[in-house]
Amino acid sequence: MRPFVFLVIVGLFFSCKQDKGIHIKLPPLQQEQVVLKHATGFSITKYEGFTSIEIVTPWPNAKNTLKYILVNKENAAKIAFMKDAYDGIIITPIKNSVVTSTTHLPALELLQVENALVGFPGTDYISSTTIRKRIDEGHVTELGKNEGLNTETLLALKPDVVVGFGIDGSNRSLETIKQSGIPVIFNGDWVESSPLAKAEWIKFFGELFEKTEIADSIFNSIEQNYLDAKKLAKNVSNSPTILSGAMHSDVWYLPNGTSTEAQLFKDANTNYLWNDTKGSGSLKLNFESVFVTAKNADIWLNPSNYSSYQNLKNGNKNHTLFKAFQNKNIYTFTNTTGATGGVLYYELGMMRPDLVLKDIIKICHPDVLQDYKPYFFKPLE
Repeated sequence: MRPFVFLVIVGLFFSCKQDKGIHIKLPPLQQEQVVLKHATGFSITKYEGFTSIEIVTPWPNAKNTLKYILVNKENAAKIAFMKDAYDGIIITPIKNSVVTSTTHLPALELLQVENALVGFPGTDYISSTTIRKRIDEGHVTELGKNEGLNTETLLALKPDVVVGFGIDGSNRSLETIKQSGIPVIFNGDWVESSPLAKAEWIKFFGELFEKTEIADSIFNSIEQNYLDAKKLAKNVSNSPTILSGAMHSDVWYLPNGTSTEAQLFKDANTNYLWNDTKGSGSLKLNFESVFVTAKNADIWLNPSNYSSYQNLKNGNKNHTLFKAFQNKNIYTFTNTTGATGGVLYYELGMMRPDLVLKDIIKICHPDVLQDYKPYFFKPLE
């Protein structure tokens, strides 16, 4: 009988525990998952007292997701975070910051937090008149090159955060900065596969600088402008054929059909002649294959870094054989620069795909946007 009594008692004990457990309601950990319309390279989750940002694709073929916590000083003292579980814990509000790509700068300006910028690698590449003024006044320190940051100078600035970007995650300078105790968060906007997805990374900066609602509003405006322009172009009956890129040595580099550049050509209702190609990075073709396909192309957009017809001819005389060259129907963004020579497109183009799309539509369908003046693209000189 004793074993039987023991089993009954044990059974009743676990039964009571299970029954009591039914009525226990634990508070949900996740409070809100921020909805992203286009971007897939990051996510934002808001909890009570802090925010989590996960960077899924900080660089191409990244194997690990990077995880960060944003928390203010008061809550940081109350909440115990396992530091080993995160790639960085960032204390907000951010007052001083370093960013490492010109594509990060427009977000700071649009969110009106450009005064938080205290250092940048390669300040001569910056086109923004507002930030150039801060550089001239000594508020933004030169930090060398992204691949080899002047870590001593950067550490002396004591920024609250460094926003980096990586090709493969092997930047030793950024690792040194991280080991010193300054959080480094990677921005992967350039890895996204569509123009609007890249622009949506303004929400990433919105979280960093506690400007969530403003970031949402700015992106919604950019998105609507883009979609409105796309709709206008769709109603045009003709689709001019498009050539892009140019020769360097014996190789012609041009966008593949799955690139954001090709997406812009498509949304502008043009016939990009390599629209059906796939892959990552640029296409690398020989002259003969390009000439056979595009010798009679109507318009030549973005002939690499060549700034004039003479430079294009000097680069390779075969450039002159295309109809677009002979008809002087080539357009480039290379000549739209800031005061120190930085190309504006490389700074602002990713954040403002609506302007890029309108530029292409204006060039390819002049009657559609009659009062619009191209922002980036100009006729080749």
